[in-house]
Amino acid sequence: MGRIVVTGGSGKAGGTVITELLEAGHTILNLDIKPMTHPAVHTLKTELTDSGQVFNALSGQWSLSQPFPEGLPPRPDAIIHLAGYARNMIVPDNETFRANTQGTYNIIDAACKLGIRKVIIASSITVYGVSFGQGDVNYPSFPIDEDQDVNPTDTYALAKLCNERVARGFAARYGTDIYSLRIGHVIGPDEYNGEIFYGYVHEPSQGKVHGWSYTDARDLGGMCLAALRTDGLGFQVFNATNDTITNLMHTEEFLRSHYPQTPITRRLEKFEAPLSNAKIKRLLGFEEKHPWRKYFTLWDKKPVTGENGRSVE
Repeated sequence: MGRIVVTGGSGKAGGTVITELLEAGHTILNLDIKPMTHPAVHTLKTELTDSGQVFNALSGQWSLSQPFPEGLPPRPDAIIHLAGYARNMIVPDNETFRANTQGTYNIIDAACKLGIRKVIIASSITVYGVSFGQGDVNYPSFPIDEDQDVNPTDTYALAKLCNERVARGFAARYGTDIYSLRIGHVIGPDEYNGEIFYGYVHEPSQGKVHGWSYTDARDLGGMCLAALRTDGLGFQVFNATNDTITNLMHTEEFLRSHYPQTPITRRLEKFEAPLSNAKIKRLLGFEEKHPWRKYFTLWDKKPVTGENGRSVE
């Protein structure tokens, strides 16, 4: 088992990913500006846009002890970089772009120069240009896979696309494996019976901005574990989403009914998500453990939500 640095581990997705990594036997150091409370994980408060802090964090101690162990601290085996602003409109656009690109550049740069051979970075399905498009933008074809040309127009997705290009360049220069996960809308275990998933199932048009897909936070941990196990692929981009469409219709029937002018370039499985995760299953051996139908119960009723918008049933 390895020593894994996770950035952004104090957030919803990061915390769940860390739990999955710990259960698999890995040792974790969390780099974040906010603490997490897991007793097995030390959080080192790190400003990722400061390259000096990043270099020091990746070459320092893994936990606080008195005294520290003799010798140099062990080098991380891999980095999973999840930190950054999670969408547009949290801060002004220029700050979204600055922080999300500079932080990712610093992580990749330091990792490669320190000889860390595996880096996994969080990209986003927003790079396909629909989620935060200017108006109602259509996908060019189905399935939506990693070979599609991407030309997003919003700041958040543009920053993610820049990060993918940086990763590609560093992977080629240093021979490092850098896998970019285009993560979908992350759903936590307690969110399947809230308003978002209710809308996915009962009002399928709401799912378009997410490619009628989702990413279970626990399965995101499984994707990271699959990426950690698989070496030698250099730079790769993967749709990091779950297997099935987020509504009740057969996939091809749904697409032909709602988007008859959009070409379907291959046969889709009965309930395959239009935003396809076929590549991550094929190359990394990812297997879904948390299909949405296992948890969704609001087949004929609306969710009752509290002030935070989550289901209170």
